[in-house]
Amino acid sequence: MGSPSIDLLVLPCAGASATMYLRWRRLLPAWVRLVPVELPGRGGRIGEPYVEDCDTLVAQLCDEHAASMGGRYALFGHSMGALLAYGMAQRQRALSRPLPCALFASGSPAPSRRDPERYPGKGDDAALIADLRKQGGTPEEVFASAELLRLTLDTLGADYRVCDSFRHASPAGPGTPLPAPLPVPLHVLAGRDDDIAAERIEAWRREAGAAFTLDWFDGGHFFIRQQEAQALAAVTRALTRQFSGVRHAVAAIA
Repeated sequence: MGSPSIDLLVLPCAGASATMYLRWRRLLPAWVRLVPVELPGRGGRIGEPYVEDCDTLVAQLCDEHAASMGGRYALFGHSMGALLAYGMAQRQRALSRPLPCALFASGSPAPSRRDPERYPGKGDDAALIADLRKQGGTPEEVFASAELLRLTLDTLGADYRVCDSFRHASPAGPGTPLPAPLPVPLHVLAGRDDDIAAERIEAWRREAGAAFTLDWFDGGHFFIRQQEAQALAAVTRALTRQFSGVRHAVAAIA
């Protein structure tokens, strides 16, 4: 039997492409296979129409990545990507499909503590530009290019509509219990200077039906860039624990 490995599916933040993670390929251990989850309307899928409904997008991504999500895999998402990763894990459970060995939620409030006022001006360029400036992480070259800025604003507006459409509710509808905690290790990463209130981050604990960790890093919303080495070290530590368990199981079978 060959050496075990883990597919790490990575989902981008609002307004971004999964290419934001490509440099991780050379920074993660060889047994972690990075799988960028590109969303319609950007990157290599720039010719496709945006999908602006959260449930529809989650279902599409699960279907598109069924091969990776049928084996040993983990999900990592930053900001909007964390919401999508959570949705994908919940959908896998609802359909009795293989669950991730770990779920990483980075730079995002818990599903139960999302701020309905977080996405103002979804069709207002000035409001979107102000939000890009506030969050940081957008190169000045984007603001200096009318074409790049237009593409970024269109993508960000579509993604904010995805976030706005998210409902932390039971699939059975109103009046039924909220989704049960996920029976997978849940690892949360957050920036100390992010404007997301700490209690909104800490509320992720309620979604954890197995191991839970919360790591704080210096920096704002894009701490994963500012503190990339430290953030990746936390991800690697968590995956190593999963990997070690798999390796021991393989050795026992062999």
